[in-house]
Amino acid sequence: MNLDKLKSFYDGYGMQSYEIFGAHLHENGTIFRLYAPNAKSVRIIGDFNYWNEHETFMFKSDLGFWEIFLENVGEYARYKYVIEDQKGRLVQKADPYGFYNELRPGFCSKVVSLDYPWQDHQWMAKRDKCFDKPLNIYEIHLGGFKLNSEGKWLNYYEMIDVVIPYVVEMGYTHIELLPLNEHSLDQSWGYQQYGYHSITSRYGSPYQLMMFIDACHQANIGVIMDVVLVHFMKDTFGLAKFDGTALYESSNKKINESQWGTYYFDFSKNIVKSFLLSSVCLWLDKYHIDGVRVDAVSNLIYFHGNKHFGENKEAISFIKRFNYHIHENYPSVITIAEDSSDYPKVTGNVVEGLGFDYKWDLGWMNDTLKYYEMDPEYRKYNHNLINFSMAYFYSEKFICPFSHDEVVHSKKSIVDKMWGNYEDKFRQCRNLMVYMYTHPGKKLNFMGNEIASFREFDELKELDWFILQYPIHDSFKRLCRDLNMIYKSHPAFYKYDYDYKGFKWIDADNNEQRIYSYVRFDDEKCYVVVLNMAPIAYEDFEIGVPTYGFYTEIMNSEKDIYGGCNMCNFKKIQARKGNIHNMNYKLNIRVAPYAAIIFEAKLR
Repeated sequence: MNLDKLKSFYDGYGMQSYEIFGAHLHENGTIFRLYAPNAKSVRIIGDFNYWNEHETFMFKSDLGFWEIFLENVGEYARYKYVIEDQKGRLVQKADPYGFYNELRPGFCSKVVSLDYPWQDHQWMAKRDKCFDKPLNIYEIHLGGFKLNSEGKWLNYYEMIDVVIPYVVEMGYTHIELLPLNEHSLDQSWGYQQYGYHSITSRYGSPYQLMMFIDACHQANIGVIMDVVLVHFMKDTFGLAKFDGTALYESSNKKINESQWGTYYFDFSKNIVKSFLLSSVCLWLDKYHIDGVRVDAVSNLIYFHGNKHFGENKEAISFIKRFNYHIHENYPSVITIAEDSSDYPKVTGNVVEGLGFDYKWDLGWMNDTLKYYEMDPEYRKYNHNLINFSMAYFYSEKFICPFSHDEVVHSKKSIVDKMWGNYEDKFRQCRNLMVYMYTHPGKKLNFMGNEIASFREFDELKELDWFILQYPIHDSFKRLCRDLNMIYKSHPAFYKYDYDYKGFKWIDADNNEQRIYSYVRFDDEKCYVVVLNMAPIAYEDFEIGVPTYGFYTEIMNSEKDIYGGCNMCNFKKIQARKGNIHNMNYKLNIRVAPYAAIIFEAKLR
């Protein structure tokens, strides 16, 4: 055992604490180590001793943990710890550092090797944080993407031939997986966990998951994992009152229980900091995960996620420590904050801010959806819902998200949120997607958004793939695929996301006509974007443009191939001299009702 790593564990820097604790295979058996300092005794039970609670006692080390070596206990052996508290009560527990568990409702930990012959060397060598590169994330719940012919989950290996070809076909750069740490309740989607070092057994083994991630990398797809650092489930077999005391949570009832019916982690304890660092580093070391999205960051920043309860200084200190050590030791790994607060510099450095690489722009998401849900007649009075985002955009490195949170709990699906009748919903949703992909910031869409699913996400069902037999849904999918390809192949839409020179408003204030226009720039070309938010057509709409020359329409959401009316600009349009919208040149273009249009021109 590495004593330096043990010291790091006690000091709160134990990034590889998983190498010390848990079950580790050796040539002729397995060694088990557990941190439970306040337990009176610890026993281990399993297939190897017929689950006898009174037979196999672990030994307490002088270094503060319990351990035992068991001969002839090999891979996939099931086991539990039996904790005796100071009052003599016995409670069965899963291993907090266990690498694998049995399928719910059971909770036995399993001995497993995490060795794997990785073949993703080229990917790992070129992996990047993507600040000036395309980052287009497809968010997936693996159990709800596609089921097999018997209506059961696919395993990780089977997903190689189902998920990866689809993601490649659609043109996404990364997938983001809803939490894969072990959890007992399907309806929690993985956000209420007990296996912080264990992958969920719902979809197979650690080896199969490694095969899936390896195949993603060989197909040039990055893999981001949702991680939960703020709270854990209360089930008695998990972390709650682990050794008879509040080991991972606070003993202060005013601050230890969350609104989700879970316990908050107590970040004043070094062993908690090491436990969570170790959990994430296990994903990075053993599973080659390319990024982590930290859930509910506002509940880390503030007690109960509420500014009025004050800042959680210990948790903030941990976030800074977390980001510092991830960036220092895994410089190409991305960290993302899902944060609904207005806490400053979430993506600033760890001295002035929290140190994340990216932050979800939940303000943009809420304002945008509120606007698109609105009767077009009232949009003229709420014009700021769209143009406000650029007033604060450069304060953080934002991702524009339409995540799973927006298509559950009776909020309706993205397409169903749109105002109007069936056809109008599709017209405006096509417009919305063009707006999203041309707005500065990286992109994230939850599965199903791209096929215009009308059903809300249900973790017990697969996506409604059958709707693609209807032309309007298939055409919408084609629009999303084409937008992904335009985004990925045109540097103006990603290279200067976080630089003022990458974006300029043409007309941000045309509230009467409800038309927005702006330009995205790279070093050689510019792209003029026109968004018509009203059901009004214009045959000769005049707009200012930044450069002389010919403008080519490369995207129009109203093309017939996308299910639109095909009122497009089929020929190149030459800009003319003329001062309008503080531009030196102007175009006259056709704009269909609810059309979203992109024009391309060379900078001169």
